[in-house]
Amino acid sequence: MSGALRSRFSGLRITRGALVVAGLELGLSLVFLVLDDADKQRIAPYLIATPETVFGQGHVWTLATSVFVQLNLLLLILHMLILWWFVPALERFWGTPRFYRFFAITSLAGTIASCLAGLALGGIYGMMPIMGLDPFIDASIVAFGIVYARQPVQFFGVLPLTGRQLMYGILGFVVLSVVLQAHWSFAAGYAAAMIAAAVMTSKRLSPGLAWKRWRIARARARLTVMSGGKSRTPPRDEHKWLN
Repeated sequence: MSGALRSRFSGLRITRGALVVAGLELGLSLVFLVLDDADKQRIAPYLIATPETVFGQGHVWTLATSVFVQLNLLLLILHMLILWWFVPALERFWGTPRFYRFFAITSLAGTIASCLAGLALGGIYGMMPIMGLDPFIDASIVAFGIVYARQPVQFFGVLPLTGRQLMYGILGFVVLSVVLQAHWSFAAGYAAAMIAAAVMTSKRLSPGLAWKRWRIARARARLTVMSGGKSRTPPRDEHKWLN
């Protein structure tokens, strides 16, 4: 393959971090799906987060494991496509360590917020399973819209958009889906993840950049400007050369 052709298709390759996330969700979801109903009922409280299992039974580790379980095959395929198309661009821009940090913070923020909302709403929301990469996926779209705001994007190869327009379009679809299905606990998770993404990605809102600006301003306040400097050449004794 020529160098030009290789560089053209290099952007289509999935990155290491995105591949790890996709592999974990795909593998754990398929393993859970092939279990019989009795095994699913026995394992689910120790694998999938609900407000009841997290706050009632103390299964706090499910806040992390539940992220990698998706029982809806259509959503699972959609997650794999997004992890292949859009997410690698963010990982290449940030680097893998920062990508993992973004994934962990947005995923946990979404799961925790959904569980808290379900606990507050009560009723059927208290038993509703909170699982899948949806909060992280929505957060990635927000981050993509901020980082690549003016980048042309071919949505499914048909609709030409910019990164910002893509972000607004998907946000509108998420809001419409939540309202029509009345998934209010999920809405809290999506909102928490997207807010976390905006804070971590935006230059105006990022706490890390704000901390660096404060340290630079503090360092500048301690500095003083010195004029000239003292010459090491001893002063000339004019009287020595007088006749």
